[in-house]
Amino acid sequence: MKFTKMEGAGNDYIYIDCFQEKVDNPKDLAIKMSDRHFGVGGDGIILIEPSDRADAFMHMFNADGSEGAMCGNGIRCTAKYIYDHGIVSPETPVMKIETKSGIKEIRYEVKDGKLYKATVDMGEVKLDSELPEKILIDELSLSFVGIDTGNPHAVYFLEDNPVLGKTIYEIDFSRYGHSFETHIRFPNRVNSEFIELKNRKEINFRVYERGSGETLACGTGATAAVVAGNLLGKLDERVLVHLLGGDLEIFYDKESKHAFMSGEAREVFTGIWEE
Repeated sequence: MKFTKMEGAGNDYIYIDCFQEKVDNPKDLAIKMSDRHFGVGGDGIILIEPSDRADAFMHMFNADGSEGAMCGNGIRCTAKYIYDHGIVSPETPVMKIETKSGIKEIRYEVKDGKLYKATVDMGEVKLDSELPEKILIDELSLSFVGIDTGNPHAVYFLEDNPVLGKTIYEIDFSRYGHSFETHIRFPNRVNSEFIELKNRKEINFRVYERGSGETLACGTGATAAVVAGNLLGKLDERVLVHLLGGDLEIFYDKESKHAFMSGEAREVFTGIWEE
């Protein structure tokens, strides 16, 4: 079976073209292929499937085999794949990609005949908690903002939670990561974002994703962080997010409540998976 390894801001997935290939057990395949020692290595797999409502359907599975609804970095790479491989016409001004959290529109930039950057309309972003909400995780008394981007997110600002540390690099994920993800407050588990403010237009970002653990980037998480910061009066509507794997630009339109994410997408390599 052919696959393509791609990454956006270091958020790496293994992409399978299901216009050409058939996958019988994607959950098991995700676990095997995502293993960084005995597989290809990645944060999960993404099946690019036909859709009768859009240009393609992005069907994602995390590294632990659990199904994901939406991935901001993943959808940019999906857009790159379907453009570069002729699944959509190069004359298409706006791509539409179906996900478990709805159809997303993508505008894009091309260099040397290949897509290299995309802007995704992430859709309406919703508040999913008090503003902010208190929570006790292990022995830590914290405050967070719950945001629904199609995926559930809990956003923690370090200036409001000094017990976590002064910088994002001080947070002890080896001790607390699982507790953040599986707290009883979040029955379906949650993605946890930790934000260090640089100014109103710039933040440092670290994430612990449900189903994958710490990753270098999370597009829906970066979106959630900017929206949460804006609702709290900490951030402007347009923010540059510094993730461990690279930068993303997020714009939050308060009038429509839609958020827009811009970033690059890159093919790493292709290969053949044999079992």
